Amino acid sequence: MPILEVSQLKKSYVGPEGDRQTVVDVEAFSLDAETQLALCGESGTGKTTFLNLIAGILPPDSGSVSVAGSDMANLSEGKRDRVRANHIGYIFQTFNLLQGYTCLENVLLGMSFGPGADREFARKILDRVGLGHRVHHYPRQLSTGQQQRVAVARALANKPQLVLADEPTGNLDHANAEEALKLIRETCGENKAALLLVSHDEKILAQFDNRKDLKQLNKATRP
Repeated sequence: MPILEVSQLKKSYVGPEGDRQTVVDVEAFSLDAETQLALCGESGTGKTTFLNLIAGILPPDSGSVSVAGSDMANLSEGKRDRVRANHIGYIFQTFNLLQGYTCLENVLLGMSFGPGADREFARKILDRVGLGHRVHHYPRQLSTGQQQRVAVARALANKPQLVLADEPTGNLDHANAEEALKLIRETCGENKAALLLVSHDEKILAQFDNRKDLKQLNKATRP
């Protein structure tokens, strides 16, 4: 059964000269539960906008996005927040960690928007990503690779059914990128979460048997 279904999804913005530019125009897309899929997407193909529409961070101009049976496009902002908190984990390229909070607090804050903060599980998942000895460190005290691990732990803390990853290795060197990808895929598998990862890095994409070209899905960016 699909955990994610997209139909006739469109999003446009007003350009600098006042003309409306379509960024996302996806007729149909779906992702089955527990499936791991990579979308290859160069700059300008609408990959971040597409993921933000799926997550309900952005409202579409038209179309539907169904996550775990809930149509994100037709929910109020508060209900979208609840669906996102309970069913979606988002790994951002820039990590989006709160700099004034420790690793543990970053994960607990993420959990507080869902079923509720669980300190024991937060510690457990930080230990799973190799940061059990740094739970009280602040992001500024961590390496880039370690900050990514906190972001992974936070995304998986509420045991989401769907994990979205937007260029999750883009700020890492090759060795850390390989390690981060392995961690993301393993932890998603362990938690039975579907994974939708977007990247332009061929070395990352090559590790997925299941992959699609976002440009082919998105009519807005086709030649």
